[in-house]
Amino acid sequence: MTLTTENILLISSLLLFAGVIASKTSGKTGIPALLIFLGVGMLAGSDGLGGIMFDDPNLTQFLGIISLTFILFSGGLDTKWPSIKPVLWQGVSLSTVGVLLTSITLGAFVYWVSDLDFMESWLLGAIVSSTDAAAVFSILRAKSIGLKGNLRPLLELESGSNDPMAYFLTIALTSIIVSPHYNIWEVIPFFFVQMAVGALVGWLMGRMCVLLMNKINLDFEGLYPVLMLALVMLTYTLTDLFSGNGFLAVYICALTVGNGKMVHKKSMMKFFDGVAWLMQVVMFITLGLLVFPTQMLPIIGISLTAALFLILVARPLGVFLALTPFKLSLREKTFLSWVGLRGAVPIVFATIPMIAGLPSSGVIFHIVFFIVLTSVALQATTLPLAAKLLDLALPASLKRKSLLDLELSDEFKNALIELDIPDESPATGKKILELDLPSTCLIVLINRNSQFITPNGQTEIEAGDTLMIMLENTDQETIIKNALL
Repeated sequence: MTLTTENILLISSLLLFAGVIASKTSGKTGIPALLIFLGVGMLAGSDGLGGIMFDDPNLTQFLGIISLTFILFSGGLDTKWPSIKPVLWQGVSLSTVGVLLTSITLGAFVYWVSDLDFMESWLLGAIVSSTDAAAVFSILRAKSIGLKGNLRPLLELESGSNDPMAYFLTIALTSIIVSPHYNIWEVIPFFFVQMAVGALVGWLMGRMCVLLMNKINLDFEGLYPVLMLALVMLTYTLTDLFSGNGFLAVYICALTVGNGKMVHKKSMMKFFDGVAWLMQVVMFITLGLLVFPTQMLPIIGISLTAALFLILVARPLGVFLALTPFKLSLREKTFLSWVGLRGAVPIVFATIPMIAGLPSSGVIFHIVFFIVLTSVALQATTLPLAAKLLDLALPASLKRKSLLDLELSDEFKNALIELDIPDESPATGKKILELDLPSTCLIVLINRNSQFITPNGQTEIEAGDTLMIMLENTDQETIIKNALL
């Protein structure tokens, strides 16, 4: 087939369609969507039924970085600060100390059982040292399993914040191997600079995003997500320009935006959720196209041994040592160890030594790919069983209630009230965004001069307005009246 614009679009659309349709089996079979997307790419690749020749690690890395940027932003946007605050330092320890210990332990083992030298073995360990909890939550939702205590927010925080450490280790070790004048002691100060700059730029960009979105007052609502897309990419590129870690900056920016008061936040979150899914499908299928299954046959033994060592030894050792200063039970640490799923991120990172021209990069890439497949296939499918065996799964009666349950339950009494705004109200002339209202209450309708207005954060309150306000519970009514009357 001659590659034309139309043929490329046809192949791309068919692959996207096949990946999305195939993912419908994920919830029913318990197979993570990651495996399905990768499988579609492998079937369409040069060694598969499709016969599509694709061997471009530069393009793969480019697509991977863009995809990871938006996936991280979407995850951070939906993460609530109150839920991660109690587990902040546990998550930071897992994302830094845990990742470092996992990479060193696995690297030492691979050096012992393979022909790779120590630095190449450590590089392989660094590439697969970060986790991908997205597959974990898809399985937990599909099986309707809740987790006790703060395990869920801890997993969310770790999965969103451990990629920067793995990325730094991969870049640093690749540079040391390729350029002999580099040494490990030179890159340690660079690590702290990268993390500090990434965190600072991410926080500043997050504050700027909230301020800009609230003040710019665009004529078309559809332009707000477009503006945010530009700001997300600007956050990554500016951070990289100042020698910071772009992935960390994007995640911190998303946390700041998601926990701030911003117009169109709910529609923005839905938009980026869709973008994140698109990025995941594109990235996983592209990675599936890049791999050559026939080249994995000679290294299956080493790959399987490394995968089992990572799952059973390296990850648990990293988790237990990183969480030693914190009060977590043996059962919780064991479950966190088992949830150390490897996703598409390590496969993207494995393209870095390929682009750098490392002679052993092809072997490393295919070992990493096999480790990811083994990890997801073995761990993801057994997560519900692990949660039940460790007695960390919530009973059915304590699982999250649906909206209908909340309306009908005596325990959760939702309230819908009407308030008339008098002339002397402190809310007069203020935008809804500027009102000091509980985050769980919502002004759903405004009756102004017998005309009904569907408000947003930019809507100004006027004297004589009648507000229809939905409250989480009746206890908030006094707070609302004090703020508006």
